[in-house]
Amino acid sequence: MDVVYYVVGFSLTVVGMLGGALYWLGAKFKEIDKRFETIERELKQIREGQEGLKKYVDERSNELRKYVDSRFEEFRKYIDARFVEMKVYVDGKFDELKKYVDDKFSRLLNGFSGYQEFFLEFLTTEDVIDRKKAELARGELWRIIKLVGANPLSKEEVERLKELIQKDELTYEEALWLREVARRLIIEYGTPETWKLHAYASIWVALARKRMAEERGEARG
Repeated sequence: MDVVYYVVGFSLTVVGMLGGALYWLGAKFKEIDKRFETIERELKQIREGQEGLKKYVDERSNELRKYVDSRFEEFRKYIDARFVEMKVYVDGKFDELKKYVDDKFSRLLNGFSGYQEFFLEFLTTEDVIDRKKAELARGELWRIIKLVGANPLSKEEVERLKELIQKDELTYEEALWLREVARRLIIEYGTPETWKLHAYASIWVALARKRMAEERGEARG
């Protein structure tokens, strides 16, 4: 019986120890669970904080992107406006330069043509150049018909030009008209043919004037 009591007592002791151990382990597990829950909450807060931070960063990034885009668009418009202004300015300066050069060139041509007119008229008046020499120049004037078009002459002016080139003798008014046309063609084309036409017309201006003077002298006589 003593053995039985001993065994029973020992078993109760072991059971008690196991119960205490299990109770202690249960308390520890509860504590661990609480800590895990605390860690989980903290991790959740961290994740929420990260998401909030990400959202904040995204919002600020979008705001910055919009700001940069708007500033870039303003800068692009500014550059475009300045480019247009510079283009207008440069075009204006080139137009001024072109007009200046054209004016100078026209003056040079007019000056030279005026000199040629005076020189040829003088030589014709002094009988250095006569009608026969004018006829020699007329043979090359048909080339100018191929050169001229609607600019600067009209169709009617071209037809009259052909008519006067064909004539063997020009009146003073016809010679003046032909010389004025030659001046316009010199400014427009400046080819040798246009200068020959100008010379031919200038000779005939002098010949016609000389003829009129002779006719007036005969009438007086």
